[in-house]
Amino acid sequence: MTTTWVPGAAGSPFDLDHLPYGVFSTGGEPRVGVRIGDHVLDLAPVAEIGDPASALAAAWRTPSLNTFMAMGREAWRTARWWITEVLGGDVHRERTEPHLIPVGEVTLHRPFEVADYVDFYASEHHASNVGRIFRPDQEPLLPNWRHLPVGYHGRSGTVVASGTPVVRPCGQRKAPTEDAPTFGPSRRLDIEAELGFVVGAGSTLGEPVPHDAFADHVFGVVGLNDWSARDIQAWEYVPLGPFLGKSFATTISSWVTPLAALDAAWTDLPGQDPRPLDYLAPDTARGLDIEVEVVLNGTVVSRPPYRTMYWSPAQMLAHTTVNGASVRTGDLYGSGTVSGPDADQRGSFLELSWGGREPFGTDVWEGGRTFLEDGDEVVLRYTAPGTGGGRIALGEVAGRIEPARP
Repeated sequence: MTTTWVPGAAGSPFDLDHLPYGVFSTGGEPRVGVRIGDHVLDLAPVAEIGDPASALAAAWRTPSLNTFMAMGREAWRTARWWITEVLGGDVHRERTEPHLIPVGEVTLHRPFEVADYVDFYASEHHASNVGRIFRPDQEPLLPNWRHLPVGYHGRSGTVVASGTPVVRPCGQRKAPTEDAPTFGPSRRLDIEAELGFVVGAGSTLGEPVPHDAFADHVFGVVGLNDWSARDIQAWEYVPLGPFLGKSFATTISSWVTPLAALDAAWTDLPGQDPRPLDYLAPDTARGLDIEVEVVLNGTVVSRPPYRTMYWSPAQMLAHTTVNGASVRTGDLYGSGTVSGPDADQRGSFLELSWGGREPFGTDVWEGGRTFLEDGDEVVLRYTAPGTGGGRIALGEVAGRIEPARP
């Protein structure tokens, strides 16, 4: 692997084997940059040194990644090769270094304009836990769950960048002990630690995206927190599924890790039984070995492993489009809550507190915790094997809960 000349970057979670993209500003217009160590490289002016009419430079001067992502897989590959060259070859240092900016001196923005947002339910452990919590006398998984990736359509307009405050939502809620619904702030506000997949190249309406075309369409991944108002959700979701209990906020990381940076993270799925239908390509489906940390007010409360997910990223995309639905540049789809088989690997407070009946973190907080309180801050952290032999750190996902507004 080539060694970077950027001070402090070699061997860090943001070395040349990572190079995540983001949108930043320093007082002027937002534009596209790439992270290397503790710096952001302002891409457009460096690209213009060699080619003032560079199409890549023009795309990187825009306030989102969408123009660049729409250029397609070959452009993504060319850009990654070029960035690695200018940050790894000493011959480029003199003209490139003036365009490096310390991360602490930039403002990060939502990295892309979200077109459509879909969220899945791809963890068998999470789905089984939820089934046991709400349907203790029935089979935890519904009959269709092992045959297709279950999902719902969310609201793209409320997808926000890491660090954006989350206002406690209001809505109808009805506890099992109540005779009628009431209106007010959610009493059971929760998180869902997920991984998000960002579509770069769109598809044609009426033409499904096959499993093996995943890398032709998906540009990269983001950390994702699908905030959930469990009491609002429980009252509204029958018969059409999540609505207001989910649509108030979804937070993504400010950095998009390109798919190429995850080449060393692919791993076998835990296993699928019964065998899914052929369009889901079960014989070649693979997952990702990504570790997640859930941090509540500075304390790690869970470590969900993404490698335990039942449905693969490519299967989710294939199922999204199998009916002929098209995908567009900027489409985002979430994995659903990432939960492992152990109690300390659960990716939601609903599971960690077993429906609010068993508080967690009793060794840290008096009486323990169940659901989110006003002022709480949740940070999701992600790491994965890098192609250089170490680990890369995906962008963090942070959000602080603000009180409900009248």
